[in-house]
Amino acid sequence: QVKLMESGGGSVQTEGSLRLSCVASGFTGGTYCVGWFRQAPGKEREPVAHIGRDGSTTYTDSVRGRFTISQDNKKITLYLQMNNLKPEDTAMYYCAADRLCRWGSWYPGLRFGDWGQGTQVTVSA
Repeated sequence: QVKLMESGGGSVQTEGSLRLSCVASGFTGGTYCVGWFRQAPGKEREPVAHIGRDGSTTYTDSVRGRFTISQDNKKITLYLQMNNLKPEDTAMYYCAADRLCRWGSWYPGLRFGDWGQGTQVTVSA
């Protein structure tokens, strides 16, 4: 059973930085894509960034150039470095893993792979 545990959320001011971490375990074979989603109050969950099977990285337009996704060499810990944060980045951030790499075809309600419990990021003006 895949387990994902996020940490690193918190409260910062506009233009501040945070680094989220996600410790992953339980991958039993096959390949996975891993990445991050977020959900702001009153809004649908949306993909933020992910790492493809070939190691390529993909970002949603609103965070490109400010956020960086990475993974340690052992593929145990996933990171999301968030710089130049804005109030609109305020959300619960979720680590996720999916064998089918469906970040690009995500829609609310899609039965996705595995999720962490989330970590809150709050950016004040």
